[in-house]
Amino acid sequence: MLTITEIGQRAKEASVSLGLLPTTEKNQILKTCAQGLRENCAAILAANHTDVENAIARGIKGAFIDRLTLTEARVEEMAKGLEDVAKLPDPIGEVLEKNTLPNGLIIEKRRVPMGVIGIIFEARPNVTADAFGLCLKAGSATILRGGKEALSTNLATVQVFRNTLNAMGYDENMVQILEDTSHETAERMMRLNDYIDVLIPRGGAGLIHTVVQKSTVPVIETGTGNCHIYVDKDADLDMAVAILLNAKVQRPGVCNACESLLVHEAIAEQFIPKATKALQEKQVEVRGDAAFLKEEGVIPATEEDWGTEYADYIISARVVKDEEEAIALIRRYSTHHSECIITENAYAAEKFLNEVDSACVYVNASTRFTDGGQFGFGAEIGISTQKLHARGPMGLKEITTTKYAIYGTGQVRP
Repeated sequence: MLTITEIGQRAKEASVSLGLLPTTEKNQILKTCAQGLRENCAAILAANHTDVENAIARGIKGAFIDRLTLTEARVEEMAKGLEDVAKLPDPIGEVLEKNTLPNGLIIEKRRVPMGVIGIIFEARPNVTADAFGLCLKAGSATILRGGKEALSTNLATVQVFRNTLNAMGYDENMVQILEDTSHETAERMMRLNDYIDVLIPRGGAGLIHTVVQKSTVPVIETGTGNCHIYVDKDADLDMAVAILLNAKVQRPGVCNACESLLVHEAIAEQFIPKATKALQEKQVEVRGDAAFLKEEGVIPATEEDWGTEYADYIISARVVKDEEEAIALIRRYSTHHSECIITENAYAAEKFLNEVDSACVYVNASTRFTDGGQFGFGAEIGISTQKLHARGPMGLKEITTTKYAIYGTGQVRP
């Protein structure tokens, strides 16, 4: 087994040739890797079955198992994701600015690859393909460190990519994965400044906090999602129920799922029974304030509930006196990921958009749309809740950097 330093060295070497590949060749690699996923679907699913069975044997259940599980349809989604990235415009080489100075110097600001991107993530096997595809198209080598629960699946998936690269005559070290999933090796990866240019954590609050606190490699912080839906007094209540259900139960284990419901007091009496019944019919546990506790089966919410990302069939719910209180609560408890107002009032909608400080703010639409694919970016590398250097869904452009190219005719500085 290679040491983390050896993995870093190989990635750095591979990044040189990868950064110079023309768009046509990168696209062909992605298309061939997509076909490789389809051809090796049975082997990937067999490896995934082992991971799932081991997780169940350890007592893991619920949304975690859903995140971990692959199906033929999900492997096909991974393959199509690579093909979608191949169709996207290549950002590398794009001239962002061009200026001519009074002394005749011509200065171009160009988009260039990061170099080597490290990804530390948990039990989401699809991240393996998404990260590889985006990083390759953006001209960067990738070092992946997935969670131990998905190790067999991740190894099988990455082997498909490495075999494809090798068969096509490219350096297979354009993508590597750590077989050692120990915390010690992960922490050594976080300090691999000589070889890794940027580190991106994807997972729960604990993982992200650890990487941010311990990494000496620059980090793009992807955020947890305590996402809110606020149902305003001027909301279409049927629309509100439909959006709420989609945001909560369409896939509850992901970061853009709704975790907290806020309801204007003027429509609480009408809306709470409708919303509670609809949620409970989908096996969602409602943890509510006094107004919600009037409904059968609702559990009293604690202070901790208002700030919790459940990633499960649980939601916190409370009544607010007006939009001001809703915005104040979102500012207090939000992780600055995705928030939604449901209203037919244009003034209320604009106020919410302007005053809620999150990466994605919606009017009358599910928070589940916070996704690189849904935004038209192809697959995504993650969703950033920080403000430097990227925010929101991160596609190709967000995982590149820039450099200046300066053309002279013999100028010297006086």
